[in-house]
Formats: sequence, structure tokens, C-alpha cells
Amino acid sequence: MGVRWTVLLIVIGGAIVTFIPRVVPLMVLSRMKLPESVMCWLHYVPIAILAALVGQELFIHDDEVSMKLNPELLAAIPTALVAIKTRSLLWTVVVGVVAFVLLRFLFTL
Repeated sequence: MGVRWTVLLIVIGGAIVTFIPRVVPLMVLSRMKLPESVMCWLHYVPIAILAALVGQELFIHDDEVSMKLNPELLAAIPTALVAIKTRSLLWTVVVGVVAFVLLRFLFTL
């Protein structure tokens, strides 16, 4: 099996395009002292991104916002409670998977 040069160039180009936006800001910002207000603001970026991703999965179905009960939304409730109570990623994931599987099974009956 030979190497297709176009595929190899696409893979290398994709790697470069993915690598540059991630590494260059890290290299530049690691040499700078950021103000405390910026550091405080950056502290909330990961949770904001996670909330946007989870919220989209829980409340948007068929390209419209829906507040009706669905397995994802119902499984998120015990998962969030376990996450708040235990602060354990392992138990949060276990409860989330079990709740989702059980609710998906119940919704398909």
C-alpha cells in the first residue's frame, strides 16, 4: 500500500492548522504577566464553555429550544446533584451514565 501524497499533505496541514492556534497563544501568554482581573475572568471560561455545550444538548432538539422532559434533561438532574454533593468526577460519570441508560430504556418502552 503506497502513501498518497495528497492525503499526507492534508494530514500535515490539518496538524499545523490545529497546532498553531493552540500553541502560539500559550507560548506568548506564558511569558507575560496578566492583570489579576484578566486572570479572574479566565477562571470562568472553562465552566462557561461546558455550560454552553451541556445546555445545548439538554434544551435544543430539532433546531428549536424545547423545555419538554427528555431523557437527557432528566438524567442531568441526579448527575448534577451527585456532582455538587460528592465533587467526584468518577461518581458523577457513573451516575450520569446509569441514569441516562435507565431513562433511555424507560422512554423507549
